Amino acid sequence: MLEYKLFKKAGAEHVVLIHGIGGNSNVFYKQLKDYRKRYNVVAIHLPGHGNSPDVHEYEPELSFDLITDEIFKVMDHLHIKKAHFVGVSLGAIIIHHLMKKNPKRMSSAVLAGAITRFNFMSKLLITTGEIIKGFIPHMWLYTLFAKILMPHKNHKQSRSIFINEAKKMTRKNLLAYFALNDKVGHSYQFVQQIAKDVPKLYISGEEDYFFINFLRKDIAGDRNASLSIIDHCGHVCNIEKPKEFNKLSLDFLDKNMDKAASM
Repeated sequence: MLEYKLFKKAGAEHVVLIHGIGGNSNVFYKQLKDYRKRYNVVAIHLPGHGNSPDVHEYEPELSFDLITDEIFKVMDHLHIKKAHFVGVSLGAIIIHHLMKKNPKRMSSAVLAGAITRFNFMSKLLITTGEIIKGFIPHMWLYTLFAKILMPHKNHKQSRSIFINEAKKMTRKNLLAYFALNDKVGHSYQFVQQIAKDVPKLYISGEEDYFFINFLRKDIAGDRNASLSIIDHCGHVCNIEKPKEFNKLSLDFLDKNMDKAASM
């Protein structure tokens, strides 16, 4: 089973936190204090992160289906029928897959730094990574990506946190996630149709240049989705602007409480 951290609050609904690639529950350290005041919080470590099983310990190769199945197993183990979800970057992609697999288990979703499609520059970056990944240290590749995605001075803290956490991953685990990049472009397909009744709040920094334009276009037709843009902020907005992020996300979660459904 995946490693998880559970922060209990009697009688409260559950919020499940899903981190990005190379991260772990530490990337939500600026949210935990505020979230724990109102919710039971479950912070899950994805395969290959923290003390969760390495990716090669699973019989099938790593896939979004495998990851979502493992997350639902944690919920089943904790007897959580339905929860709110908060994810950042890769975590937001995984939440889209969770929605498509079983939207009835989702009370609402907050998706930070969400990726629905790759633009030309991000495709070029991934192609370059595919070419060089075989003969450079994996952390050089991750650091290069982090610096390109989060290039500005105000992105330094979030960039450093993700790089430092990624150093705890093995090469095999990190490259297994890198191999999922060609599936990311299909992650958002059918979300609006399958999860049309799931309330969704997308939160992005205005400096999330690689992803924000496609995100705006793709969610425009979803009547249950809204987008909040944080000024002077990059890809990992929950770390860079925690005060703004916490207010936006908690206002949204509180509005979508459904105690009867989650008990």
